[in-house]
Amino acid sequence: MSFQEDAALVSEALEGFLQQSRQGDVQVINQPRLRALIQQLDLGAHIRNGDLRGQRLKVFLDDYLAAATRLHHPGYLAHQVSVPHYAGALAGLVDAFTNNPMAIYEMGPSAAAIEYFMVNWLLGKVGWKPMCADSALAGEAAAGAGVLTHGGSLANTTALIAARSRLVPDVWQRGNPPDLALLASAESHYSIARAAGILGIGRDALYPLAVNEQGVILPERLPQALQRLRADGKRPLALVANACSTALGLYDPLLEIGRFCREQGIWFHVDGAHGASALLSDRYRQLLEGVELADSLVWDAHKLMRTPTVCAALLVREAGFLDNAFQQEASYLFHDKAQPGFDFIGRTVECTKAALGLRLFMVLAALGEKGLSDYIERQYDLTREIYGYLQRQPDIRCAAQPQSNILCFRIAGEDKLQLLIRDHLMTQGDFYLSTALVNDRRYLRIVVMNPQTGLRHIESLLQQIRGVRKKIVGQ
Repeated sequence: MSFQEDAALVSEALEGFLQQSRQGDVQVINQPRLRALIQQLDLGAHIRNGDLRGQRLKVFLDDYLAAATRLHHPGYLAHQVSVPHYAGALAGLVDAFTNNPMAIYEMGPSAAAIEYFMVNWLLGKVGWKPMCADSALAGEAAAGAGVLTHGGSLANTTALIAARSRLVPDVWQRGNPPDLALLASAESHYSIARAAGILGIGRDALYPLAVNEQGVILPERLPQALQRLRADGKRPLALVANACSTALGLYDPLLEIGRFCREQGIWFHVDGAHGASALLSDRYRQLLEGVELADSLVWDAHKLMRTPTVCAALLVREAGFLDNAFQQEASYLFHDKAQPGFDFIGRTVECTKAALGLRLFMVLAALGEKGLSDYIERQYDLTREIYGYLQRQPDIRCAAQPQSNILCFRIAGEDKLQLLIRDHLMTQGDFYLSTALVNDRRYLRIVVMNPQTGLRHIESLLQQIRGVRKKIVGQ
């Protein structure tokens, strides 16, 4: 068998998977027992025999895809992971086949050029000055900068590394001083607290910001939080805001927070992993009003930009912030050389990096800016329509009016009932959704990611939820 023949088998299997998923005739989620699945896939035999090609490859793909979670299914409503456009998958194939680790230009000029272009495109959408086209001037302080990383958690960590290097320039030689602290709300993504641990600051140094009942930061209470921090002899490493929050999908008031941070000289970091994509919409970009005041922004393409996982951007307002974030020595990499391009390796934790920009570019080039904007607006609009529908149901309570494509609701009953309903739905397989705690109460949570999902699917979901509730509680 040749590459073309096996690739044709893969293409045919994926096309069948896509069409089955879109039609909704199969389960959106199927979870066989782990050991049974390993046996079904015949993993040990394939490794022993080295025979994964031709007909055996076809059988393996059929079994593999049968157990794969179907994000292209209209009942997929669970998580903030894109329903990828096929162009992004083709980019992944090109990247994997060429295998150019493009963190240094000489190991992937085309991939590095596309990442450079895409970072500048994203910077422009924020309202920041793009990186200079002249590689010798790319790090000039007046320009913005950025890098694509393998996920938003890594991007958040990198942003805080940059903030620390600006506040403590000798940290790479002397280590952390004992007085660093972070300001963030309890609604911040768990990667923020994790980053505090990774950086050696510690979770105890994370000072919570006052929020309203829906977890949105109250800007008028920021002075008190800063006062508490300073009274404890601490210095603020950064203040983190959400655009949008993970559980409810709500945006913090970035303009007011940004002005406060500018007045106090505090690094302002916006975690826009999910909601920064609203910047592509003329109707919804006002949700991020004030984002240009930030010092750093995380923006995940693998959430609302139809790009396969993982592809996240870390963007900074001034290039010097990122170019001084890391210090490294490696004589085989860092030395005087002819440089026709740009090396990203000094801006990222990763030494070896995939061609993430190619995935985003090929999706964007296939859909066009308007196509991607239309998709985002459609998902946000539909979520508001769903909210209006649920608000009219006497047995349903929504946690908040949605600002994005995330919506939490619960049916009459205790918290345990919400979890039991989700378990039953996943067993039935027509719908896959998640749950979240809001003010210590458990809600069912939907994230409207699929362009095939419509209100009729939500009506069917609610019918199933009521049926499950009746089966469990008898009424």
